[in-house]
Amino acid sequence: MSTTTETNELARRVRERLADRHQSLGELHPLPGGHSGLTYSITAGPASYVVKAVPPGQRPVGRNDVLRQARILRALADSPVPVPGVVAVDESEPAWFAMEFVDGEAIEPVLDEHRLDPELCRSRMLALPDVLRDLHGWTKTEAVEPLDPAGELERWSRTMRAVPSELRPGAEDVLQALAARIPDSIPPTLVHGDFRLGNVLCRGDRPAAVIDWEIWGYGDPRIDLAWFLLFADHRNFPRVGRAVPGLPGEEELLTAYLDGRPEPPAFDWFRALARTKMAAIMGHNLRRHREGKHHDPDQERLPPTIAAMIRAAGDILAPRS
Repeated sequence: MSTTTETNELARRVRERLADRHQSLGELHPLPGGHSGLTYSITAGPASYVVKAVPPGQRPVGRNDVLRQARILRALADSPVPVPGVVAVDESEPAWFAMEFVDGEAIEPVLDEHRLDPELCRSRMLALPDVLRDLHGWTKTEAVEPLDPAGELERWSRTMRAVPSELRPGAEDVLQALAARIPDSIPPTLVHGDFRLGNVLCRGDRPAAVIDWEIWGYGDPRIDLAWFLLFADHRNFPRVGRAVPGLPGEEELLTAYLDGRPEPPAFDWFRALARTKMAAIMGHNLRRHREGKHHDPDQERLPPTIAAMIRAAGDILAPRS
């Protein structure tokens, strides 16, 4: 079946499911930028929807498990966490779901090309600790095996070790240092897995919807928190980061998230893990480019950041004199 035929068949199924809501529906249009499944937009008069579908012939697992994404969005519908509303789910193969289109910008100030006013970037960043705290306050409602610090380290160690050694100088020492001092777990919460401003649609200076729930789970909230704080400083990303005057730093954002509570234990371990994770992801993407699996010459800018992330992780883990 051709790609056009597959898209037409998906469009037919979507129109049938949304017919009870709308008499007239537009065409499916691919949305760029997604890294999981297939993502489309469709209009219905004044309304617009986003459709996420499993690619034909692929299994609905991992990042392609769109039904799992729909479940968490539905579970959060009445929570303080802003998410798009799910309007239809079709579990027949290939599975898909439709959600409300949320108007807004998802821009990572220190990484994305943009012309946003620095004060707006600051306001948006400072609005996120409250959202993350609400997310971590969510009560577990389904049987999911919590991912503890050891499991998270194992996951990203596998990714890192799949990267050619010349692209990850010093990584093995960092992985061993992390493994030697795995902290005790704390009660698991809902975790987004990639919580940052680039995955939050904003209208003006307010968060309108947290998006990209491909790797959500239940686990240690320090994983989300350390990852979010990593994007507060462009200097963490040599050659790819951009300075944003007045952007809140790690300490200011951490204080806002804690809201008077003490800093969580062993938080430096998670800060080092976040940098290791970023180095592993960037190394994986660069390897895929060089192997011809995903052509993107922009990935060639990454080696200095990969090396800097690994060095920074090692520095955080180094014994204090």
